[in-house]
Amino acid sequence: MTWHQTDAQQVLEQLNTRAEGLSAAEVTRKLEEIGYNVIAEKKKKSPLALFLSQFKDFMIIILMLSAVLAGIFGDLIDSIAILLIVILNAIVGFVQEYRAEKAMEALKKMAATSAIVIRDGNATHIPAAELVPGDIVKLEAGNIVPADLRLIETSQLKITEAALTGESEAVEKQPAAIPGADIPLGDRTNMAFKSTHVVSGRSTAIVVATGMKTELGKIAGLLQGEDSKTPLQKRLAIFGKKLAWVVLAICAIVFIVGVIRGEEPLPILLTAISLAVAAIPEALPAVVTIALAIGAKRMVKQNALIRKLPAVETLGSVTYICSDKTGTLTKNKMTVEEVYVEGRILAPGEMSIDGLNDTEKWLLYAITLNNDVIVDNNRQTLGDPTEIALYDLAMLNGINKTDLEKEMPRIEEIPFDGDRKSMTTIHRLNGRYYSFTKGALDVLVTKSNSLTDEDKAEMKEASEKMARNGLRVLGFAMKELDELPATIQADNMESDLTILGAVGMMDPPREEAMAAVHECKAAGIKPVMITGDHPLTAQNIAKRLGIIESNKDRIVTGPQLAEMSKDEFRDIVGNIRVYARVSPVQKVEIVQALQEKGEFVAMTGDGVNDAPSLKRADIGVAMGITGTDVAKEAGHMILLDDNFATIVKSVNSGRRIYDNIRKFIKYVLTGNSGEIWCIFLAPFFGLPVPLLPIHILWINLVTDGLPGLALAYEPAERGIMKRPPRHPNESIFAKGLGFHALWVGLLMGAVTIITQAFEIQSGNENWQTIVFTVLCFSQMGHVFAIRSESTSFFSQSPFSNARLFFSVLITFVLQLSIIYIPALNPIFKTAPLSLNDLLIATALSSIVFIAVEIEKLVKRLNTKQFN
Repeated sequence: MTWHQTDAQQVLEQLNTRAEGLSAAEVTRKLEEIGYNVIAEKKKKSPLALFLSQFKDFMIIILMLSAVLAGIFGDLIDSIAILLIVILNAIVGFVQEYRAEKAMEALKKMAATSAIVIRDGNATHIPAAELVPGDIVKLEAGNIVPADLRLIETSQLKITEAALTGESEAVEKQPAAIPGADIPLGDRTNMAFKSTHVVSGRSTAIVVATGMKTELGKIAGLLQGEDSKTPLQKRLAIFGKKLAWVVLAICAIVFIVGVIRGEEPLPILLTAISLAVAAIPEALPAVVTIALAIGAKRMVKQNALIRKLPAVETLGSVTYICSDKTGTLTKNKMTVEEVYVEGRILAPGEMSIDGLNDTEKWLLYAITLNNDVIVDNNRQTLGDPTEIALYDLAMLNGINKTDLEKEMPRIEEIPFDGDRKSMTTIHRLNGRYYSFTKGALDVLVTKSNSLTDEDKAEMKEASEKMARNGLRVLGFAMKELDELPATIQADNMESDLTILGAVGMMDPPREEAMAAVHECKAAGIKPVMITGDHPLTAQNIAKRLGIIESNKDRIVTGPQLAEMSKDEFRDIVGNIRVYARVSPVQKVEIVQALQEKGEFVAMTGDGVNDAPSLKRADIGVAMGITGTDVAKEAGHMILLDDNFATIVKSVNSGRRIYDNIRKFIKYVLTGNSGEIWCIFLAPFFGLPVPLLPIHILWINLVTDGLPGLALAYEPAERGIMKRPPRHPNESIFAKGLGFHALWVGLLMGAVTIITQAFEIQSGNENWQTIVFTVLCFSQMGHVFAIRSESTSFFSQSPFSNARLFFSVLITFVLQLSIIYIPALNPIFKTAPLSLNDLLIATALSSIVFIAVEIEKLVKRLNTKQFN
């Protein structure tokens, strides 16, 4: 029901109520029919169910089966290690989901706890949960609105609706019906919505919606949808399934071929199982978690707090950033941009108290005195943002409000009224009286008799010019009297006015946001502004920031969006750069339309109205300073400084983290591929199985472990913000990762098998230790070579990632320990090598490093030639 369109008396009739309120019997009946005025919650999972759900992933299931089999066949240490990693991963996932469940609880806390209601003609306090449609409610300053209300009577009522509309300025309310069905919430001035705050005045109103039928309830319903998976989760799920099946197939072949060749079934089965455990990168969940945690820790220093770890990587995938305007792209501080006086439009700093003419002086006096800003003991200005902007203008031009008020004290005032659209204050100076009126310039012009038609046309043109620039225009006028009338009222004090001028104000864009928008575009990311503000204001800010740069960049309002079909909207969504006056549901529709086009969307927001879109977006970014608890709980990330530039810094971190995760996968897959190739191919060349299960597990746990984890600390690649975002459907094996793992792994296996054949042919009884060492050291060389996708190892400082350098050194020492410490030889089935054998093993293992460096050189030459 569009209650804002309906006359107040008709609302009473349609809800079968009256000014004296409902009777107790009517309330009881309605509570039975409609239910209580509370926000319903979806059925929660128990903590145990949440924890167990972390084990449903296919890759996790395969890992657990591998751990059980490894334990059964005697490899208890490896079995325990795998299970510990799986449980750690499950705990991290459980904590994240458990915290996300708090979003609905935060929403419920926002509701008012009590209300003043008229029932059977008597005013009484009741729990807000017991309100029903048709109840007559009294509102006054300080109240939280207890339900959705249609206002009947108002007296200077102002309500802050930032939680629903995103705009911080209080809205003046009035009871008259408003035509038009698709009026945005922010323009429904005869309505008050559940959870908003009354800042001044009072009102009598009718309850028209309760519980889940309120605007807040509709948002709660949207919040109860399922979370969307992050790109990382999608890629790893696909990767895990493919890898697991391939590995199981290879292990089956190894076992079958071994049995056919006459190998003992139990040892070859143990080798096949060890190979399966080695081939599946069970450290991947831990490395991903650690990489994301490192990124999250680093991002806190950049004023970005990560609530859900996968969001770190998702930031590196985004193709669209849909940002709120106020406070994120702008300073969240009203500022006077232009001053119109005596036919001229001046910049604020172009006026000076020393060089003012009379009109300019009186304009600044009006701006200063018709102003309720106060300055506290800490020299902080307190008051309405608009009036603070006017106070700052006066101070900029050398006029101190405190000093001027002593000279011209306020003796009377006529408060602002929505019908008059003006406010007047009266002051005394040297026995004479001066009234200053501020309000809409077009209204003030009608209250002046001294203007010619030419003057009026000039003022109209100036006002429209400032409005076209996205400025909010406020006019000022004065009246000089020898004595005051017997009765001070608007009729006699707001007539025969002398127009002094006008000011144009706006919340200006942040300087750093302009640079961030430019960086976004260089990185192939499209910035989009979504605001509750008027289209002209939004357009001006967007142009100044560089969000709008051509005629192809469109602006769409909420009502225009409501008239489009889904197909129409989907066709043009890629060209829209500014959305003005949109509803919470429309914000979700914007995210969905972009996602359906294959885009990855980051959405910012601070109010309750933003929570559904924050939840639905690929990454929801909540404001830390102005954000509500609901928005923060629904978001994946919180901006501690509410700054758009911080999002762009986070995108950089996200790309870096994903690059480093890819490097780990490349490293592990290549090493595992080398192990598989050498074990798989050796029998076909008439050679014995080159590695024992203990060797495979040692390489898997030690070689993959420390160096692999250290890759998470790699610095960002050069030009990381000059490349386009990854394609949303890009495989984790894209850009040659799969091919690299295949050919380098094959090379690693070939070097190992050739070494094995040569040493056996030479009669070296320690051939297996040499083969084992070659494979281990080859992986150490490989990890150094893949530190960068294209930059040579020799042009990188080894200490730019000191952790990697020392982890390789530790792994090298550990490998030498199991070779040369006698007590460890029986455990690891190794034997001490001669210096000559060790040097040969080291030299052969460097082949992989050299080959990968050549691959990068070819890539650099091709890139240079292409450019």
